[in-house]
Amino acid sequence: MKKIESDKITYFGTSKGIVMEDNKINIGRKNFLKKGALLASTSLIAACGGEKVVSEKVDTSKKYKWKMVTTWPPNFPVLGEGCVKFAKLVDEMSLGQMTIKVYGGGELIPPLEVFDAVSGGAAEIGHGASYYWAGKSPAAQFFTTVPFRMNAHQMNAWLYSGGGIELWRELYAKFGLVPFAGGNSGIQMGGWFNRAINSIDDFKGLKMRIPGLGGKVIEKLGGSAVLSAASEIYTNLERGVIDATEWIGPYHDYNMGFHEIAKYYYAPGWHETGSNLEFMFNKREFDNLPLHLQKIIEVATTHMNLTCLSEFEAKNNEYLQKIINDKSTEVRVFPKEVIQALKKVSRATVEEVAQSDEFCKKVFESYDTFHKGITEWSKYSEKLFYSEIDG
Repeated sequence: MKKIESDKITYFGTSKGIVMEDNKINIGRKNFLKKGALLASTSLIAACGGEKVVSEKVDTSKKYKWKMVTTWPPNFPVLGEGCVKFAKLVDEMSLGQMTIKVYGGGELIPPLEVFDAVSGGAAEIGHGASYYWAGKSPAAQFFTTVPFRMNAHQMNAWLYSGGGIELWRELYAKFGLVPFAGGNSGIQMGGWFNRAINSIDDFKGLKMRIPGLGGKVIEKLGGSAVLSAASEIYTNLERGVIDATEWIGPYHDYNMGFHEIAKYYYAPGWHETGSNLEFMFNKREFDNLPLHLQKIIEVATTHMNLTCLSEFEAKNNEYLQKIINDKSTEVRVFPKEVIQALKKVSRATVEEVAQSDEFCKKVFESYDTFHKGITEWSKYSEKLFYSEIDG
């Protein structure tokens, strides 16, 4: 028998599998394989008629024409375009039973009124980012991103397999909404600045367009956090209404033209390490859908979640090179002492927000526990792998 040490528990490798010393868990190899075989055979019996399979009778006679409002400008690359593709996929999968008309920010309602519009029933679907609704509940911010915390695939792991989406739906149910993950930007850039950031004191008096928990950190440092829609950012930066802005990453930022009006482009995006985007559905309307249309929506949102991140990852490298080669903006990395100071203030800020109400505390405890566990795993997986490559 081979003894395997871990930080907290001693395990013993045996021919029967792994057995914990305290005998609270005993999962043998044979039992593990037997369980899998049993599930497979049960499914096969059911498929062959050995067990009655109950299915919903699908009624396709009733047609659904829904509206989707978004926080993005009309046909905005990746995000707005992705919503249009989502609508097309739902139409195709439902054989035309459900059609969705997509409205960009400002076409039907202002961009930052999406939450209220869908909650109140003015539109059946919305697309945006949950940290825009921090004024409704501070817990909403944890379902987009937390400074210096989980990346995109870790965020998806928490949402889909770590209890995150259940908490998210519990929160949104209070507002008559049902949320789904609807894309991820991946790690973002640190932002565009018209003043150099050489020390943490350079954030004092800085007016920066930055939402969510990152904005609260800027305020703690003596700056001002401004929340504005995408369509307003360029003009605000050009006219000096703001001194700096973050947006997403090189692909979007280049096409937004920020390199034409900002002196410095900083990395990394400490404030948004893997920002989850959202679909939200009016709960009453969603619950009244037949089951097959609910499942179509579930599949289509998951498709958007995957393709959005994939497109950002594919294009950001290409467009970073364009920005570097343009030379009108200097691409910089935040000094290490600035990063360490931001990390310290971020930790205190997040802890403070987490204690703001009981539900916020509940969400953060789930997020924080999952993050600690998956960070431990990453020490033996991705962090180790990349450190070996870099070395």
